[in-house]
Amino acid sequence: MHRFSTIALGSIRDLLPIVLVILFFQLFVLDRPIGELASLIDGVIAVVLGLTLFTYGLELALFPMGETLAHALARRGSVVWLVVFAFLLGFGSTIAEPAVTAVAGEAAETSAAAGFIANNDDAKFLFALGLRISIALAVGSAIVLGVLRIIAGWSLVKLIISGYALVVGVTFFAPAEIIGIAYDSGGVTTSTVTVPLVAALGVGLASSIGERNPMTDGFGLIAFASLTPMIFVMGYGVVIAWI
Repeated sequence: MHRFSTIALGSIRDLLPIVLVILFFQLFVLDRPIGELASLIDGVIAVVLGLTLFTYGLELALFPMGETLAHALARRGSVVWLVVFAFLLGFGSTIAEPAVTAVAGEAAETSAAAGFIANNDDAKFLFALGLRISIALAVGSAIVLGVLRIIAGWSLVKLIISGYALVVGVTFFAPAEIIGIAYDSGGVTTSTVTVPLVAALGVGLASSIGERNPMTDGFGLIAFASLTPMIFVMGYGVVIAWI
């Protein structure tokens, strides 16, 4: 209970500057009164409570679970099962990511309005679903690459530079309508569900391998999870345009 209250105070501290900025612009810059003060207070309380519960849940279950599974699989010495687990973890957490669902739906609406896809419910649903699956496949592949990097000791810097060079190269071949969506997809993957599980997996795996340092080798998986969706989504756009 002490830990919960500590997290709650931290959430209030983190949100307070945002609330103060909104109030300042509302009252002094836009010179508009606060409409429903009760609704504003209710909303702030709901956000604080939700953020506190989410952070508490991460510390209570998700971080330990990711680290424990990584340790267990590493001790078994089965690279195949570790790779399968890494891919499914990346794929599943991304499919469940609310930000990915929201962006895919918005992208479908915008693409239909721009004439990139047919402007009907079925076409928009299939486009959004294909976009979510493409991003999930990208993140799953990225986590596999990150796990193999930790095991083999590959250079993170060289892989990241090569990855962004590939992004730039693919950009020249992708339809203009999909490029913005692809670049934004790299950001939405690093959100509430994916990041804690992936980070815990990397740290747990690096900790369980004797010659690896969790600080220098355990992190970096999130970088791959931000990079590969741009490539996969642009590839998805090429397929859509070709069809």
